[in-house]
Amino acid sequence: MAGIGAFLKNAWNKEPVIFVSCAIGLTGVALPFISPLTKYTEMINSAVPYNYPVPVRDDGNMPDVPAHPCEPKGNNLEWLKKL
Repeated sequence: MAGIGAFLKNAWNKEPVIFVSCAIGLTGVALPFISPLTKYTEMINSAVPYNYPVPVRDDGNMPDVPAHPCEPKGNNLEWLKKL
Protein backbone atom coordinates (compact mmCIF):
# COMPACT_ATOMS: atom_id res chain seq x y z
CA MET A 1 0.00 0.00 0.00
CA ALA A 2 2.88 2.33 0.77
CA GLY A 3 4.32 1.64 -2.68
CA ILE A 4 1.09 2.66 -4.37
CA GLY A 5 0.93 5.83 -2.28
CA ALA A 6 4.53 6.67 -3.14
CA PHE A 7 3.84 6.09 -6.83
CA LEU A 8 0.76 8.33 -6.79
CA LYS A 9 2.60 11.06 -4.89
CA ASN A 10 5.51 10.88 -7.33
CA ALA A 11 3.17 10.97 -10.34
CA TRP A 12 1.31 13.98 -8.88
CA ASN A 13 4.57 15.83 -8.25
CA LYS A 14 6.02 15.17 -11.72
CA GLU A 15 2.99 15.38 -14.05
CA PRO A 16 -0.19 16.68 -12.36
CA VAL A 17 -2.05 17.25 -15.64
CA ILE A 18 -1.52 13.68 -16.83
CA PHE A 19 -2.36 12.38 -13.35
CA VAL A 20 -5.67 14.27 -13.26
CA SER A 21 -6.58 13.23 -16.81
CA CYS A 22 -5.94 9.57 -15.95
CA ALA A 23 -8.03 9.92 -12.78
CA ILE A 24 -10.93 11.44 -14.75
CA GLY A 25 -10.65 8.69 -17.36
CA LEU A 26 -10.71 5.93 -14.73
CA THR A 27 -13.68 7.57 -13.04
CA GLY A 28 -15.52 7.73 -16.37
CA VAL A 29 -14.91 4.03 -16.97
CA ALA A 30 -15.93 2.96 -13.45
CA LEU A 31 -18.94 5.25 -12.95
CA PRO A 32 -21.49 3.33 -15.08
CA PHE A 33 -20.81 0.16 -13.09
CA ILE A 34 -21.40 1.78 -9.70
CA SER A 35 -24.17 4.22 -10.63
CA PRO A 36 -27.73 3.43 -9.44
CA LEU A 37 -29.08 5.02 -12.63
CA THR A 38 -27.69 2.08 -14.59
CA LYS A 39 -30.07 -0.28 -12.78
CA TYR A 40 -33.15 1.83 -13.50
CA THR A 41 -32.12 2.45 -17.10
CA GLU A 42 -31.83 -1.29 -17.65
CA MET A 43 -35.24 -1.88 -16.05
CA ILE A 44 -36.91 0.76 -18.24
CA ASN A 45 -35.23 -0.51 -21.40
CA SER A 46 -36.36 -4.07 -20.69
CA ALA A 47 -39.97 -2.90 -20.21
CA VAL A 48 -40.16 -0.92 -23.46
CA PRO A 49 -40.80 -3.13 -26.48
CA TYR A 50 -38.54 -2.98 -29.52
CA ASN A 51 -41.44 -3.36 -31.96
CA TYR A 52 -44.41 -1.16 -31.32
CA PRO A 53 -47.83 -2.63 -32.10
CA VAL A 54 -49.58 -1.78 -35.33
CA PRO A 55 -53.31 -1.02 -35.13
CA VAL A 56 -55.33 -4.06 -36.19
CA ARG A 57 -59.03 -4.62 -36.65
CA ASP A 58 -60.39 -6.83 -33.91
CA ASP A 59 -62.61 -9.53 -35.36
CA GLY A 60 -63.64 -10.73 -31.89
CA ASN A 61 -61.29 -13.70 -32.00
CA MET A 62 -58.11 -11.98 -30.80
CA PRO A 63 -57.85 -12.22 -26.99
CA ASP A 64 -54.27 -10.89 -26.89
CA VAL A 65 -55.05 -7.69 -28.84
CA PRO A 66 -56.53 -4.87 -26.74
CA ALA A 67 -59.84 -3.46 -27.94
CA HIS A 68 -58.62 0.08 -27.25
CA PRO A 69 -55.05 1.49 -27.17
CA CYS A 70 -55.49 2.61 -23.54
CA GLU A 71 -56.59 -0.82 -22.34
CA PRO A 72 -54.06 -2.06 -19.77
CA LYS A 73 -52.56 -5.21 -21.26
CA GLY A 74 -48.99 -6.38 -21.01
CA ASN A 75 -46.37 -5.79 -18.32
CA ASN A 76 -47.29 -3.81 -15.22
CA LEU A 77 -45.21 -0.65 -14.98
CA GLU A 78 -46.29 0.47 -11.48
CA TRP A 79 -42.67 0.23 -10.31
CA LEU A 80 -41.81 2.98 -12.78
CA LYS A 81 -44.34 5.38 -11.22
CA LYS A 82 -42.88 4.82 -7.74
CA LEU A 83 -39.32 5.89 -8.61
